[in-house]
Amino acid sequence: MDTLFPWLGTPSDRLALRVGDRTLTQRQLAAACARHVEALEAKGLAPGSRIGVTTQPALETLVALVAHAAAGYVSVPLDPKLGERERGHVLSDAQPRICLSADAIDISGTPARTLEPRPIAGEPALVLYTSGTTGAPKGAVITDRNIAANLDMLARAWAWTADDTVVHALPLFHVHGLVLGLFGSLRRGGALRWLPRFNPEELATAVGDSAASGPTMLFAVPTMYHRLCEAPAVAAMLRGARLLVSGSAPLPAREHQRLEALTGHRPIERYGLTETLINCSSRHDGERRPGFVGPPLDGLELRLVDDSRQPIDATDEGTTGEIAVRGPNVFAGYLNRDDATRAVLDADGWFYTGDLATRASDGQIRIVGRRSTDIIKCGGFKVGAGEVEAALLDHPAIAEAAVIGKPDPDLGERIVAFVVARQPVEPAAIEAHVAGLLSPHKRPREVHILDALPRNAMGKVQKTLLRDR
Repeated sequence: MDTLFPWLGTPSDRLALRVGDRTLTQRQLAAACARHVEALEAKGLAPGSRIGVTTQPALETLVALVAHAAAGYVSVPLDPKLGERERGHVLSDAQPRICLSADAIDISGTPARTLEPRPIAGEPALVLYTSGTTGAPKGAVITDRNIAANLDMLARAWAWTADDTVVHALPLFHVHGLVLGLFGSLRRGGALRWLPRFNPEELATAVGDSAASGPTMLFAVPTMYHRLCEAPAVAAMLRGARLLVSGSAPLPAREHQRLEALTGHRPIERYGLTETLINCSSRHDGERRPGFVGPPLDGLELRLVDDSRQPIDATDEGTTGEIAVRGPNVFAGYLNRDDATRAVLDADGWFYTGDLATRASDGQIRIVGRRSTDIIKCGGFKVGAGEVEAALLDHPAIAEAAVIGKPDPDLGERIVAFVVARQPVEPAAIEAHVAGLLSPHKRPREVHILDALPRNAMGKVQKTLLRDR
């Protein structure tokens, strides 16, 4: 496979995409992509140009993202719910030539020529913004080779073929929904059924309908699986799927066991980051052990390292080290941030994830935490505590702020804020303030107003003491 979507050169009448009641066959999708690229060329945009794409719930959005990847344009996916500050930062940092919304993407009409897919050449294909522990999000540059290599690794792990249909209700501005769900389905030559909004019954019905006509994989995050399991009759509709795949946050052992009891499936767990795509996964024909994310994927290297980044050779399920990975899946670096890139990617190509893990004798990896405690995994999203703290401090009544994650049976972790106020203020007003500046899922679910934040002798907030509260 020397192009990202090999079938584009010889498309068939097989189903490729379904969004709601709208569908495109491979042939129709190829024509729609060609039409979109012609429109870009008419605006003077050449391959390599960065294009912002607001990932609205429309078939046009998917077509644009596929066309850009196939023709060599660089997509900068934008969450439609971005707050004013977040959107301003991304646009200032990425400086896309244009930004597209679904109503500005015309996929109708007959293109003057077919789309000529570009060979995979290690060129940028995506800039995905990911929250760090402090400051504004950084743009991770993902290449076409990163995408192709990682999807081929997953195809081997999951026995993923052109016969499979993927069903998911994940956003298209993250790796899970965009790279795995959309690009993965189409690289294999299969189909994607995308539900822009998560509703347990609608998602389960879509899986059941798809599974009735062929092999089906469901991609979802632990929060979704939790809500599916809360309705046993709905969860039972997943029985016909070939694989249930969980990612973006750890799946609690309890949900793993509930899913097996209700659906007959032991879910596949996988582990990755925006910067590396997917690093580990359970295998379709291997053990799916609750609490573990499987062994490293074939085709990449993974090791555990100590605080000095020296390898730890331990398989006792007790020795903890930081995960470092190397392979064709590792990103090209952070856009405009060589300093941040050097901090995580060494001269030998090892990417230091910040995730702490143990390793079993059979190579299975168990994630136990992060070097930084300031990444909160809430509902499948990674939220940087520093970003939320900065938004809190923009409120005129707030003098100090600290944010932590608290275990939550539904969300995985909920965002909890501790603030010192200059004047009386209601917690609800503080939550609304953050929701107005940032994406809604980044708002605190709890706000505690304190007289002072606990600090050590160096003045650093002691978040451990806040967690103990």
